[in-house]
Formats: sequence, structure tokens, C-alpha cells
Amino acid sequence: MTELQEKKDRTKTLIREFGKNERDTGSTEVQIALLSERIKALTDHFKINTRDHASRRGLLMLVGQRRRLLEYLKGRDQDKYKDLINKLGLRK
Repeated sequence: MTELQEKKDRTKTLIREFGKNERDTGSTEVQIALLSERIKALTDHFKINTRDHASRRGLLMLVGQRRRLLEYLKGRDQDKYKDLINKLGLRK
């Protein structure tokens, strides 16, 4: 299986797990889960490529976007926020 196919399968799995249905890609929970997956992949990338500063800026932008979405969810629904934090393993 190619790397691209693995990414697509992982994305579908995250959408099924955090979304309301198969096509729910816009809900806050799904967006946060997908961003977390991309952040995790970029973090692994930087362990090998330490001088890739352009991608590091992209990583910081993704982290900021995830933080804003988490703040939005926290203000809207505390229970969903806590549940999502526990499922994704964020906030130690």
C-alpha cells in the first residue's frame, strides 16, 4: 500500500470516529482530529529534517489553527471538548 493510500485511509478513519457521519468533514471535532494528525506527521518529519524552516512555519500555523478551534469548542460545549482532548491525548 502506498503512503498516499495510507493517509487517505487514516483520514477516513478519523472522519468516521469523530464525525457525525461518513461525509462530515466540517465539524469542529473532525477538523481538530485531522489537524492533530498533520501536526503529528510534521513533528516526525522534523526529527529527520531539522533545517526545514519553511515547513516549521506551516507547523506553527497548524498548531495555531488547532488552538483556535479548541477554544471555540471549549466555549460551545465543554463535554465535547473534554471528550475530544482525552481521545486525542492532548493537554497532559
